[in-house]
Amino acid sequence: MAKLLLLGVFVVSCARHRSTEEGNARQLVEHATSARAAGVSAAPKDAAASDFALHNPHAYIPAQCYTKTRDESGRVHNPCYACHSASRAPNFVDDSAQQLGYSFPASARDNAFQNLFTDHSAATSALTDDAILHWVREDNYKTPQKTATIIPQRAGFAADAYFHFDAHGYDRAPNDEYSGWRAFAYYPFPGVFMPTNGSTDEVLIRLPEPFRENAAQHFDETIYSINFAVLEALIKQEDVAIDAADERSVGVDLDGDGQLGTARRVRFRFDASGKTTLSWVGQAKHELEAGNTQLAAGLYPEGTEFLHSVRYLDVAGARVDMAARLKELRYARKIGFIDATGSEQLALGETSERKLQPDALRALSIDRVKGAYTHLGWRYHGLIEAADGSLRAQSRDELATCVGCHTGLGVTTDGTFALARKLPSASFQRGWYDWSQRRLDALPEPKRANGEFEYSFYLETNGAGDDLRSNDEVLQKFFSAEGVPRPERISELHGNVGVLLWPSAKRALALDKAYRVLVAEQSFELGRDVTLGPIGNVFRSVTPDQPTFISEPVRTTWERRRGQKKACVSP
Repeated sequence: MAKLLLLGVFVVSCARHRSTEEGNARQLVEHATSARAAGVSAAPKDAAASDFALHNPHAYIPAQCYTKTRDESGRVHNPCYACHSASRAPNFVDDSAQQLGYSFPASARDNAFQNLFTDHSAATSALTDDAILHWVREDNYKTPQKTATIIPQRAGFAADAYFHFDAHGYDRAPNDEYSGWRAFAYYPFPGVFMPTNGSTDEVLIRLPEPFRENAAQHFDETIYSINFAVLEALIKQEDVAIDAADERSVGVDLDGDGQLGTARRVRFRFDASGKTTLSWVGQAKHELEAGNTQLAAGLYPEGTEFLHSVRYLDVAGARVDMAARLKELRYARKIGFIDATGSEQLALGETSERKLQPDALRALSIDRVKGAYTHLGWRYHGLIEAADGSLRAQSRDELATCVGCHTGLGVTTDGTFALARKLPSASFQRGWYDWSQRRLDALPEPKRANGEFEYSFYLETNGAGDDLRSNDEVLQKFFSAEGVPRPERISELHGNVGVLLWPSAKRALALDKAYRVLVAEQSFELGRDVTLGPIGNVFRSVTPDQPTFISEPVRTTWERRRGQKKACVSP
C-alpha cells in the first residue's frame, strides 16, 4: 500500500490545476486522483458524509454489464468489446480482459437495476399515441417564446445554450450573439446511444474564452474555428481539413509545411518525445506560451465544456426524428489537466488496486451541488426529467452512473466518446452541425481501423443491435431465424446507417411511453434504460468470476501508432 500511496502523490504532481472553480472543486479532484491510485475513500476529511453517501455505491457499473453473453442455444455473443477494449495513448487502460468474465466486486454481484425486470405494460398501455406525442413535442428547456433558457445555474452549471445553430454549427442567442457552444455531428456509439434503442442525443462543445478571441482579445469566429480544428486533430490524432486560412495572420504553421502561407489542413504532428510545432491560435496561443493552457495529443485543454442532450423520439407518419422534450441534459467540464505521464500512472494504480483489492468499490467523489468528479480531471453534472416534466438536478446515485462510463475504459479519449467520433471534415459543414440542421440519416457506415464496417461488426459480434440484446426489431430486420446476419441488410447498412439507427414509428412510440412511465415513477436509481418489457437476457445476479464464455477478447478498436507505449492491462 505504501507504494500505491507514493504513486498517488506522483500522479497529483503530474496534474496542473488552474481551474476557475472554487477551491473545494480543486480539492475534490486532487483528492480523487490520489485516492484512485491509493485505493482509499475519495471523500475529503472535511466533507459532509451526506455529500458522498450513495444508496447504490456500485451504480457506476452499468446495467449492460449484467447482460447474458450465451443464448439459449448455447451460442456465445460479445457485446462487451464495444466499451472494454485496447486503448490509444494517452489512455493507458487496456480492459479488454473484462470481456471474459463478470469480475464484479462482491457487493455488486446482485443486479441493482430492477427496472430491467419490472413489467410496466399496464402503465404504458394507458398512454395513447396522441398523449405521448403531445408530451414529447413540448419543449421543457426553453420558455414558450423560445427566447431564453429557463434553467440557468440550477444544478451547479449554467445551462446557457439556446440550441439555435448557424451555418457553422455555432449556437446563437435571440440577439444573434454567440453563446460559445458549438454542435458537431458524430456517429452514435454502438448500442444504447443508437436511437433504435430509445433516445436521440446531441453534443455541444465549448472552449474557454481565450480560444474564442484574437490577439486583441475580441471574439473572432475564424480564430475559434481554427482552434476547434486543432482540437479535432489532437483528439483524433490525424490531419483535419479546414477552409483556407492565412497562417501569417495567426502566426502558426498549421499545415506543417515549414512556412507561413495559406493552409487547407491542420497537420497532426508530434515527434517521438511528444514535442510538436502545432499551436493554438489567437489569444489561446499567448496563453499556451505563458503556460496557462495546454496542448497535447489525445487530451482536451483545461476549461473544455460539453453539453449533451438526451431526448425522446418524435414521430410524424412513418418518420422518426429528434423530439423537443429533453430526458436529460448532461454537462462536463474539465477542471484539471493530467498529462500522458500522469494518465499512465493512474492506469497502473488502478490495475494494482484491482489486483490487491478485487472486492473494493471504486472511490467516488460526488458533491451534492457541483456534481461528480473523476481522477481524469473532469466534473460531471446533469439535469433529468422530474415527474411533472420539468428538469431537475440529478441525485448522487444518478450522477454515479456518469463515472462508470467516463473512467476506466479503454475505448475513451480523455474520458470522452463523442468528438473522436465526429464526422470527417469532408462532411456537410465539415461535420460542425446539429442533428436539427440535418437528420441523422443517409450517412455511409463508418469503418474500424482495420477496414471492417463498425456497425456491421457490432451486429455480427454481438448477435444483436443493443447492449441488452433485447431489441427484437433489429433482430428481425438484420438476422435470420437462425441468428445469421442477412447479407442484403448488411449491404444496405454500408451505404446508409439510418436503416439500423432509426426505429419504426411503432417502436418509437412504445419506447417513448416506456420512458414516460419511468419519469412518473422517478425510479431512475433502479435503471433508466428504455425497455419494452421485462428483460430475460440479463442476469439478476452473478457468481464470483463467472465466465462469459467468450474465448478470445476483441482487442483492437483502432490501430496503434508507431512508438506508442503498451497499455496497462486492467483485470
